Amino acid sequence: MTTILELRDVTRRFGQKTVLNSVSIKIEQGSFTALLGASGCGKSTSLRIMAGLDRPTSGDVLLGGSDVSRQSAYERNVAMVFQSYALYPHLTVAQNITLPLTMRHLSPLGRIPLLGSLVPGVAEARRTIRTKVGEAAEVLGLNELLDRKPGQLSGGQKQRVALGRALVRDPSLFLLDEPLSNLDARLRVRMRTEISALHRRTGKAFIYVTHDQTEAMAMADQIVVMIDGRVAQAGSPRDLYERPANRDVAAFIGHNAINLLEPGDGIEAGNTIVGLRPEDLSPADTGALLLRLESAEYLGSEIVLSLRSARGTEIRAIAASDFAVPAPGSEIRLGYAQDRLHMFDPATGIRQEKAA
Repeated sequence: MTTILELRDVTRRFGQKTVLNSVSIKIEQGSFTALLGASGCGKSTSLRIMAGLDRPTSGDVLLGGSDVSRQSAYERNVAMVFQSYALYPHLTVAQNITLPLTMRHLSPLGRIPLLGSLVPGVAEARRTIRTKVGEAAEVLGLNELLDRKPGQLSGGQKQRVALGRALVRDPSLFLLDEPLSNLDARLRVRMRTEISALHRRTGKAFIYVTHDQTEAMAMADQIVVMIDGRVAQAGSPRDLYERPANRDVAAFIGHNAINLLEPGDGIEAGNTIVGLRPEDLSPADTGALLLRLESAEYLGSEIVLSLRSARGTEIRAIAASDFAVPAPGSEIRLGYAQDRLHMFDPATGIRQEKAA
């Protein structure tokens, strides 16, 4: 595949504070990449540098193979969708979507409603603009909303307008900064589907900043996990879940927080920290681990068990919804498959491969 965008050893400092430390990221044409990490990890700063809204202290930004480190956002022709939507409240939906095309294709004189029509080429440009806005509205289901103002829209509708304004520009790639964080849980799921469908229709690269690993796992074909201003691991959702590069990535990825165990917790693994995900640990009559139950959470499709080892380590496991939960304080045996264990060096946290 062709690399459309690359950060190469990018460092960004604000005074004495290093926000990005030698960050290298490759974005392939047509891919969907999620920059994933906790607040303050550097993911939004990385996106702003990609967009041209900020510049690296050192390192290079390559777009289509050319160094654009010193180019502005306008010169790069990338579209950015913000968390706040950034819609103009006094303009209609149609006018908000039209604005970037008007700024690009019409001169200041050509933008004047009546006088502009006398300028050569303006009538044709306006027809082209109307066509592109109509196409974007059709794709995003905004046809019935074109005459409304942002104050008359729901959060999901505002998000679609922001996407439409980006779409009409025909950018080289789309940059989305936590675009769903202001929406309720049900609407976030729906908008995830809409953004994924838009990505498939455009065939353009999408780069999506989020702190929500469920969003990243559901939407992206590449996830870049960022921790403390560095790239901790980049790979497919399956790679990160099944083969985390280190203890920190293992702890960050997964719907249920991974259990980190030592040999004294009942697992014989030598001088290593063992990672075992709750979904890979379940009640079994002949299970190797004997733990004391502290509490159980019934979630309908499953039961989350909170237990504790003899040395006091908290361990979580998943039981089937029909599991007969004993009283708190009872001992429960849990089983696991050896191939689901993750080994980490206790000093460095780096993944260790199990012996064949």
